[in-house]
Amino acid sequence: MNKFLKEFKDRGFFYQCTSEDELSKQLDQEKIKGYIGFDCTAESLHVGSLLQIMCLRLLQKNGHRPIVLLGGGTTRIGDPSGKDKTRKILSEDEIEKNIKNIKNILKKFLDNDDLNTKPIFVNNYTWLKDLNYISFLRDIGKHFTINRMLTFDSVKLRLDREQSLSYMEFNYMILQAYDFLELNKKENCVLQIGGSDQWGNIVNGVELIKRYSNNQTFGLTTPLITLATGAKMGKTESGAIWLDEKYLSAYDYWQFWRNIDDRDVIKFLKMFTEIEIKEIETIKDKNINELKILLANKTTEMLHGKEAAKNSEQAAKEAFSGNTLGSNLPKVNIQSNKIEEKINIVDLVLLSKLENSKSEIRRLIKGNAVKINDDVISDEKFEINKNLFKDNYLKLSLGKKRHIKIELN
Repeated sequence: MNKFLKEFKDRGFFYQCTSEDELSKQLDQEKIKGYIGFDCTAESLHVGSLLQIMCLRLLQKNGHRPIVLLGGGTTRIGDPSGKDKTRKILSEDEIEKNIKNIKNILKKFLDNDDLNTKPIFVNNYTWLKDLNYISFLRDIGKHFTINRMLTFDSVKLRLDREQSLSYMEFNYMILQAYDFLELNKKENCVLQIGGSDQWGNIVNGVELIKRYSNNQTFGLTTPLITLATGAKMGKTESGAIWLDEKYLSAYDYWQFWRNIDDRDVIKFLKMFTEIEIKEIETIKDKNINELKILLANKTTEMLHGKEAAKNSEQAAKEAFSGNTLGSNLPKVNIQSNKIEEKINIVDLVLLSKLENSKSEIRRLIKGNAVKINDDVISDEKFEINKNLFKDNYLKLSLGKKRHIKIELN
């Protein structure tokens, strides 16, 4: 088996492939271009997109060149895959802002120095915006049958649930197939990778290219990842695990990985770090907390850099020890006049953004899970005063794992 495909499987990336043997042969014979598409519905990607990013890194590692398709055009329509209702339609300015930010995030993960494997960034709006509707129907639409389109899960599930599916969304799969055709023509791209929910869309692209130009291309999908708890990857009780530090600090990102369920640790070391598989096998029986710290350090280092990973680990040790405010803890600033107005502990937690539900904060207080400077606060009406600030800081903790420094301005 080809080296890229073998590691793709060994790391748990593999779900389905259109013509695995033929793809393996082509990968052995030449360096190829493969693409993954990212919708631009938010300003940041979250951890749910990380598996696809690791696939791009693996392409580069094996000398192939990744193409990153940013869906400036298709985001204007919305992918119905896995959705039970139509997505909110964003303005052009919002989409352009999202594209710019997502591109910057992806550049952190990918090698931009090697000219042979440097990622190619494309925006499908450049070829979708000027499509002539009649010509498109005649040249591309004729290759699709309604009968077949109705069998794909992205359509079938919505119809089975008697949930509305707009004609606009119904066209999404045709446009995604057309993207693959355009990349095959313009960049000689022969591989599309995506999540397993994209299988129908990817197969459509492979078949369209075959009918249109008789070129052979391939589709490769990854499994949808859930946590051992059953939660969706990238989502937690406190919100999404964003890849942009503007929305989630390096410390909180580190903590997400440090607190992964024991059952997920080895699987995630394979999927979300580049530690060699053989090495993971030799260390898999080590102390589980040591392995969690290794996972947290490697994942944080990849996104935020070695220094941020090191500081996050140190901050976690300081917070756990309870002997210090923690020089490396994430911090928020509040105005001194807020304290003079005698805010209570519930309001302070809201300001810190550690929790955004008053009822949940009150529940935590009743359970003795809220602390200031490591002292338990058991009264939800407890008033915050300046005497609590040591060297202009106080440490706020929710449970054993969420800590923050609050600085008085």
